[in-house]
Amino acid sequence: MNAHNEDRLKRLLQEALPRIEGEPEPGRDLWPAVLRRLDAQPAAPPWFDWALLAGLVGFVAFFPASIPVFLYYL
Repeated sequence: MNAHNEDRLKRLLQEALPRIEGEPEPGRDLWPAVLRRLDAQPAAPPWFDWALLAGLVGFVAFFPASIPVFLYYL
């Protein structure tokens, strides 16, 4: 690319993307709110995870030769 193309591309990008006016930062610190939210709800796996685990255990119980395949993909 020569300088003319670079200048043209820069100008087109500046026209396409509006300038951010004002303060781009949030008005307050969000990290304490994140910590409160994490502490409020204990992380419990959803029922779908338990169903997948039960299916995997059942599959391995019926097809024990599949154990090395699952270990390979871990």
